[in-house]
Amino acid sequence: MPSAKKVDVAGLAREHLGFEQLRAGQEEAVRAILAGHDVLAVQPTGSGKSAIYQIAGVAIEGVTVVVSPLIALQKDQVDAITESDAPEAVAVNSSHKASEIREHLERLERGKVEYIFMAPEQFRKKETIENLRNANVSLFVVDEAHCISEWGHDFRPDYLRLGHVVEGLGHPRVLALTATATPRVRGEIVERLGMRKAKVFVQSFDRPNIHLRVDHFKTAEEKRDALVHRVRWADKPGIVYTGTRKAAEEIMAGLAEEGIDAVFYHGGMKASERHQAQERFMAGDADVMVATNAFGMGIDKPDVRFVYHHDPADSLDSYYQEIGRAGRDGEKAEAILFYRRQDIGAQSFKTSEGKIERETLKHLASKIAEHETPVDPEEVALQVGLSRRKMVSALQRLEDAGAAETLPSGEVVAGNADVEEAAEAAAAEQERRREGKKEPLEKMREYAETAECRREMLLRYLEDEFAGPCGTCDNCEDTSAGTRREVG
Repeated sequence: MPSAKKVDVAGLAREHLGFEQLRAGQEEAVRAILAGHDVLAVQPTGSGKSAIYQIAGVAIEGVTVVVSPLIALQKDQVDAITESDAPEAVAVNSSHKASEIREHLERLERGKVEYIFMAPEQFRKKETIENLRNANVSLFVVDEAHCISEWGHDFRPDYLRLGHVVEGLGHPRVLALTATATPRVRGEIVERLGMRKAKVFVQSFDRPNIHLRVDHFKTAEEKRDALVHRVRWADKPGIVYTGTRKAAEEIMAGLAEEGIDAVFYHGGMKASERHQAQERFMAGDADVMVATNAFGMGIDKPDVRFVYHHDPADSLDSYYQEIGRAGRDGEKAEAILFYRRQDIGAQSFKTSEGKIERETLKHLASKIAEHETPVDPEEVALQVGLSRRKMVSALQRLEDAGAAETLPSGEVVAGNADVEEAAEAAAAEQERRREGKKEPLEKMREYAETAECRREMLLRYLEDEFAGPCGTCDNCEDTSAGTRREVG
């Protein structure tokens, strides 16, 4: 392959993928990959992150593996590649029959497939790793990479295994993609994926077409009524985020009384029900989506005119990600937080849930140490009585403390550390992280209660240079009008 400097990146994109021109940040990220670097690209949704791996995949000999957490998103990407002149793309996920998966993997090994899209859960299977080892993987892409970070939003335990998968494949070049990540989250992505010679590219997070606003209330009833009234008169379609399923159902009832065609979405619904609600909203058959944070990843509906939050998000990372689903067509949109000071306390209680006791960590470490040969972690978790989600987090803490090691096969072995000391260290690290999650909530409170430019504060949190006044948030408008609304 010619040197990275000599590759005609724009020409490849035009010839194979039909891109008339490249967007900001795409070519420099592709050239860094071609030069042998692992790359983390943090770019807003709609900026064309997927083009980076599509172009690099054509330029590098070998298979491109794309880890994506959503089946719908995988399908969209496979369809887009299939419609171009790029090499073949397939997906392997739970929606496919076993025979289809075998066929795709066999074609992969025979060199008939360039891009293979996989959910992170697929890597629990040893045969999947073996198939990939035999397929000459040259680029390993992690989409929605913030899911690997326990500091960030949308944490998914199965993402924690991806660093071991990369090593098991001989460490092909790694490309991590996400729409938003604070410096702390970026650092954890690089660390957990074991990225080498990492280059980090961060584009501006500013979305000036989204008007930012916070409305303050004393009672929950006033807040709910105001939100329903606002939705009634707002340009649509729009999204209302709630902190609980109960709140989503109450708001749905209020909207129904106003004759508003709305659907709701939360994690407790059947998959078929969630899919139906999402399809109705995306197709324009429903004006409003009322949802918990279970809804939104991978959603690209350009004409969303508002995103309202009945409850604050757990961090400004999450808040930015969620309001960023408005105005993707570049037209005016609004993001309003309906806020009471007590709301932050409710979020803080939710953040404190999920603690794994020190004795449980010690029990898990001891069970692993009892096995002289590598053992399936789910087998050990069953013996200890841990859910899969808690098991993955607990195992990560024990790995950090040296009491366990995950092999590329996914099995675990005991580490060299003393079980008692390691359990103590793991419990201390868990507590440190739990305390650390309170800081983002305080930033959320600051955003809600600040009298300064909201856009400046939000972008400063994301370490994006911006100096207010922005002229498109409530505080800046109040200042220019010579007024100031009371807080609280």
